Amino acid sequence: MAPRVTRRAALTIAMAAPWASRPARAQAWPSRPVTLVLPFSAGGGTDLLARALAQHLGETLGQQVIVDNRSGAGGNIGAAVVARAAPDGYTILFGTPGPLANNKLIYRNLAFDPEQAFAPVVLIAKSPLVVAAKAALPVRNVQELTAQAKAHPGKLTVGVPGNGTLGHITALLLERELGISLTSVPYRGTADVVKDLLGGQIDLAMDFLPSYVPLAREGKIRALAVTTSQRSVDLPEVETVQEAGFQGFEASAWYALAVPTGTPSEIIGRLNAASNAFLASPRGQDALARLSMQAVGGSPAELRTFISSELRKWGPVVREADIAM
Repeated sequence: MAPRVTRRAALTIAMAAPWASRPARAQAWPSRPVTLVLPFSAGGGTDLLARALAQHLGETLGQQVIVDNRSGAGGNIGAAVVARAAPDGYTILFGTPGPLANNKLIYRNLAFDPEQAFAPVVLIAKSPLVVAAKAALPVRNVQELTAQAKAHPGKLTVGVPGNGTLGHITALLLERELGISLTSVPYRGTADVVKDLLGGQIDLAMDFLPSYVPLAREGKIRALAVTTSQRSVDLPEVETVQEAGFQGFEASAWYALAVPTGTPSEIIGRLNAASNAFLASPRGQDALARLSMQAVGGSPAELRTFISSELRKWGPVVREADIAM
């Protein structure tokens, strides 16, 4: 995996090299600090990845890159800040599936259309979601969870990192597939979900995997399943939902950079090259490994194609489940 990603990132860097020779707007940018808006709270794996990338971008671009946590509304509050920002390269979105794609399928009065409001920069990484349980809950896998939920319909609570987030949608889909009823509890981000799961205030969590790996290894919580088609290398003993008997069930978290539409292509090119260099570097690979994420990289066009494919995949699912806010 790593060599392939490294070659891909290197190729993208080489393709972006011509931007460095242009004396135009990209050469004057950045002349002041850049803000990287993260539309979720501090402390989770997404926040840690954003900060590692921000440090690299700051060193590469020669200006400080400041992470600004703007949580709430499934990522919409922070994303709206970027959508309204001047397209000058000084405000960047560190986005996830919700604000960059799925929220347009869910929110009736979304203040922006992500496909129109943002120009893609690069797909940074992917990771599974995890179905996690508090240590005191007497279930060890999906089958036992199903039995417990059917014995106590609607009594088990599942924390998700916001209304309409990928965690929320996936939890609803899991309910439908398992034929169970859970009570979803939306939070303002992963850090709050983790805190209440550890404290026993909620029974389950459906969330991005990275923040839960060390807790599962230490026995502080129990990972019941991952949502990808293959097991996670970080928790190889944890089965997939498909292995539990629910074929075709798959959902992946992903992390990407985007800027306001109209941002000069020279600036997008420099951000893309710097991000790909981070993914190819030992520092970037170490950061992703510690966060249980898989590097992706590539071009802005590849990210646009990927987002379109995500919308095609989730659109029918959201409509069938009648998920709307």
